[in-house]
Amino acid sequence: MPRSNHPRRRRTSQGGGKGDDEGFSLDRTRLGVPQRQSAPDGEWAVRSITAGNAQKTYTCPGCNHEVAPGVAHLVVWREDAMFGAEAGLRERRHWHNNCWRGRSFRYR
Repeated sequence: MPRSNHPRRRRTSQGGGKGDDEGFSLDRTRLGVPQRQSAPDGEWAVRSITAGNAQKTYTCPGCNHEVAPGVAHLVVWREDAMFGAEAGLRERRHWHNNCWRGRSFRYR
């Protein structure tokens, strides 16, 4: 079967065309792959956020204090969430590094 005679579309160097990955983000790529941690309270995915990538204000669930922009911290979500991995990802929280390491495993 002969090839089509239509010319190929050129990709622009700035991106934004239909041929580019719309979900691709260089900043997200730099964040890396989350580490998996096992603890008495479940399986967790933990991703480090560098100070340069921390751009919003969050409330740390460990100390109820603010995680300010420009402060390195962790994003944590349950790998074994009851309603699936996507539900765990939607319920992710931003923790101070020390708060995550020193958290209590006591059940209430």
